Amino acid sequence: MIESLLVANRGEIARRIIRTARRLGVRAIAVHSEADADLPFVAEADEAVCVGPANPAQSYRNTEAILAAARSTGAQAIHPGYGFLSENADFARTVEASGLIWVGPGADAISAMGDKINARNLMAAAGVPVAAGTTEPAADLAAAVAAAAGIGYPVMVKAAAGGGGMGMGVAVDEAALRTEYDKVRAFAERMFGDGSVLLERYFPRVRHVEVQILGLADGRVLALGERECSVQRRNQKLVEESPSPAVSPELRARLLAAAVRAGEAVDYRNAGTVECLLDPASGEFFFLEMNTRLQVEHPVTELVYGIDLVEEQLRVAVGLPPTFDPEALTPRGHAIELRVNAEDPKRFLPGPGTIKTWVEPTGDGVRVDSGYVEGNTVTPFYDSLMAKLIVHGADRTEAIARARTAVAAFHLSGPKNNLPFFTDLLENQEFLSGNYDTGIVSRLR
Repeated sequence: MIESLLVANRGEIARRIIRTARRLGVRAIAVHSEADADLPFVAEADEAVCVGPANPAQSYRNTEAILAAARSTGAQAIHPGYGFLSENADFARTVEASGLIWVGPGADAISAMGDKINARNLMAAAGVPVAAGTTEPAADLAAAVAAAAGIGYPVMVKAAAGGGGMGMGVAVDEAALRTEYDKVRAFAERMFGDGSVLLERYFPRVRHVEVQILGLADGRVLALGERECSVQRRNQKLVEESPSPAVSPELRARLLAAAVRAGEAVDYRNAGTVECLLDPASGEFFFLEMNTRLQVEHPVTELVYGIDLVEEQLRVAVGLPPTFDPEALTPRGHAIELRVNAEDPKRFLPGPGTIKTWVEPTGDGVRVDSGYVEGNTVTPFYDSLMAKLIVHGADRTEAIARARTAVAAFHLSGPKNNLPFFTDLLENQEFLSGNYDTGIVSRLR
């Protein structure tokens, strides 16, 4: 095992990685912006380095500053968390070229999956189901109109270089496509520096189901169950649970096998996620994208399987076998994660501010991965995620009951927060039935 690890991230995920590093006796090094100097992850690290001002481009995405921090502190490895530089293939290559260990998949795998069109084509060639869509970028509006005619409306218009629910729009007819194409292309150029656009068949009623994969040091790719991620606002997740209430044993076997094929197609190492759309009417699923990093929602898999995915990431990165027997790993119970955000619980607009009250729930089967404590300020510079409330129970019914109790016991004031939304969701009959889709939030509000 390594002796020192630099965590190139912030907030709850930096704090969570640091916790595992310290448990393993690994010296944990934090990097932080000027705006984050007072956050818990900075204090809890063995060493911390300020890498720039609040603007992420000048701090958390500042590769030169982060590499300089690694050199000055004697770090052996870099863990990128999620977001920021986690799926930046050039950064991964630079880290390894600098003689450091990259805790993540190889740069080639990141590159292959980073372009959504290339990823679709690779998955189709590997026998992974993909929805009808373009096999090359729609070069202009005329090409997009022609492609949509072949696919059939409605279509999803997506930034080829996008991810995390950003850079997407739905066109129900040609008039809407003309508007969405220009909008998505402009957004993609501004956000990702790549205006490439792809079109896919859009399913009005669909579920978002993903599979956690782990590429081992010996070359094997494992599938560690699926997660249901259909509770979303603006195509971004609010709630995840495992196992999915929509997935039968037969469908699970097909889904997990497809995810393993996806990982094998790019010689995947380390933790990653294969995201799919599931048509509840037909039971068919289609590849959506592969996230070549640790997911925000990884704790639900950890609780169901009884493993520490960050520890497994570190072991893969240095060529060690997993802590568990891949042939004997079995899921137990049900886990649910609620993303506690600094946002309006009805319109979901950001609501930063200083935290006046912060009391986390405790109890059997309750885990809180938080990035803040009382007195901290949630600034507008970064994602609104403050904490992840995760519960585990013997079955879904018990997990939901524990989630209700935990939400009621989570006392938070200062910034706006979405705890009231979760109170409503956990009493909603559609959610309780397990028979819901990605439109549930719009119907609930």
